[in-house]
Amino acid sequence: MEPRFNLNANDLGAKLGKRFANTSVAIMQSGLPKSLIEMVELRASQINGCGYCVDAHTKELAAAGEPAVRINLVAAWRESTVFTEAEQAALALAEEGTRMADANHGVSDRTWELVRKHYDDEQITALVYLVAMINAANRLAVITETKGGSYQAGAFEAIAN
Repeated sequence: MEPRFNLNANDLGAKLGKRFANTSVAIMQSGLPKSLIEMVELRASQINGCGYCVDAHTKELAAAGEPAVRINLVAAWRESTVFTEAEQAALALAEEGTRMADANHGVSDRTWELVRKHYDDEQITALVYLVAMINAANRLAVITETKGGSYQAGAFEAIAN
């Protein structure tokens, strides 16, 4: 099924899309592990109901060699034993940064303390931008009704280079 609107099919959309992609490339080059980036993006995408992004990030995790159990348990990371404390801190940041309207306060002090414990300033910068960017990407795909199912692993890297 085709999306209801192709944001990149006009000059302004192509210009904005390139800048959006460049920010995402900078995050990918930040030194955060690819699997962590993909797990954070997957969790936010699950919360936001973005089928295209859930499809993309599960396939990227599988292509990066993540075991199916870790991919499948991202949605229930609090009730699992397969994530490190650092990964749990990043997933909590992703959830609270995504559910800001639900959480009343945004990111809790407890989550922020955990993030500070496990990541340095550059990594935190990358994580905060990552949460913001995936939420924006989710909204773009949901608004335009871009469906999941057709994503091919490596597609983003191919267009970003």
